[in-house]
Amino acid sequence: MSQLHAYSPDVLVCGSGCAGIGAALAAARAGARTMLVERAGFAGGIMTTVGLPFFDGLASKGDNRIVNKGIAFELAVQMGICAPTATHLEQHNPTFDNVERYKRLLDRLIAAESDTLQVLFHSVAAAVDLKGDLIDAVLLANKAGLVRVQPKVVIDCTGDADIAAWAGAPVEKRAEMQPLTLHFRIGHVRQTPETTADCREALIRAHARGDLPMFYGPGVKFMFAADEVYIHAVRVPADASDPEELTRAEMQGRADSWRMFEVWQREVPGFEDAYFISSGPYIGVRETRRIVGQYVLTEDDIAAGRRFEDAIATGCWYLDQHPNRPTVGSAQDVPMLQPAPYDIPYGSLVPRNIGNLLVAGRCHSATQLAASSTRVTATAMALGEAAGLAAALAIQGGGDLRHVSGQQVHLALVGRGAGPMEFDPADDHDPGWVRVRLEESGL
Repeated sequence: MSQLHAYSPDVLVCGSGCAGIGAALAAARAGARTMLVERAGFAGGIMTTVGLPFFDGLASKGDNRIVNKGIAFELAVQMGICAPTATHLEQHNPTFDNVERYKRLLDRLIAAESDTLQVLFHSVAAAVDLKGDLIDAVLLANKAGLVRVQPKVVIDCTGDADIAAWAGAPVEKRAEMQPLTLHFRIGHVRQTPETTADCREALIRAHARGDLPMFYGPGVKFMFAADEVYIHAVRVPADASDPEELTRAEMQGRADSWRMFEVWQREVPGFEDAYFISSGPYIGVRETRRIVGQYVLTEDDIAAGRRFEDAIATGCWYLDQHPNRPTVGSAQDVPMLQPAPYDIPYGSLVPRNIGNLLVAGRCHSATQLAASSTRVTATAMALGEAAGLAAALAIQGGGDLRHVSGQQVHLALVGRGAGPMEFDPADDHDPGWVRVRLEESGL
């Protein structure tokens, strides 16, 4: 079997979603020769391939304090969400108003690091070769055929822990995972004060008739244009790490979104002359595999506000766990649990058994319930940035990731104005859950 191309970067980042773009930019900016590979034709992950425009996890609920600086904050500033000097936001989960503009921003940031960062779009990681407890090569599939990449350090930002699983690192996956969601947009809609309520009632009727198997919310937002609604309401149970299941979910998501459109066009005032603009190129995935890493972050850690010496990011999102059943009016049908901002340790990015691999994003090491908080966009960016900087530190130290400590990564992030927020020892906040019912923002 011939391999047409071979590469040997210092760092290989697999996946250019929220975690992957943070990892690639951080590694390249720290001087590591970095390759970023992505199955889509553009970077951004859920924010572009699904069309979810939320910076969830950037700021804490309640006081809207920015808790994740670094690359996540940089992207928010570049998208006009806040000023470079901002310490607080107008809302805790800000949005941008143009997905295509966000794609272009990421293109420019990647191109700005061209001396140390190479990107391959339309390229899928397909297999790994091992030498002992190290990844010797990652095989890609793209228009050149099979491509062999031999990096010193690999960062798995696939979302599904593909690289970790193929390399034999311990992973876990629940029998019942959270459902998938296809986001979509409808144009030429006349907004009325009753639009959201009317859309909800129409879906309830469709479900009762047996025309719509499952839905949630719906989230109906006029956020891209005055006459255009952005919808998150599709709910498809599936295992997205199984290619047959993922294919079925994509098709079911399109069927359900079109059925919603038809129901609204027929039954909801303001939709009479509406048209279906598009759905996201990919269905959105909340949960598949997670690594069992050097440290497994738990919901008890989060509730207790446990501090870690190797903290590399701050989490602040609520436990956002979607059930595999219809829920009307919101994403969940039980009160959501909202923590105070909490530490995420470096050990949750480090798999067991594989010496030159890090994992960032929703597949990092956490319990299922804890990961329902850490999986969101801005938090994933912070995890990726930490992994990218750790990889660059390893390269600077001779290429051995095992010689990099979490405390080193913590200090390096803080030195760059990134990393976890600083907690005041005199802060007398009461850790634990605040039981609230929140409006769902996205995935």
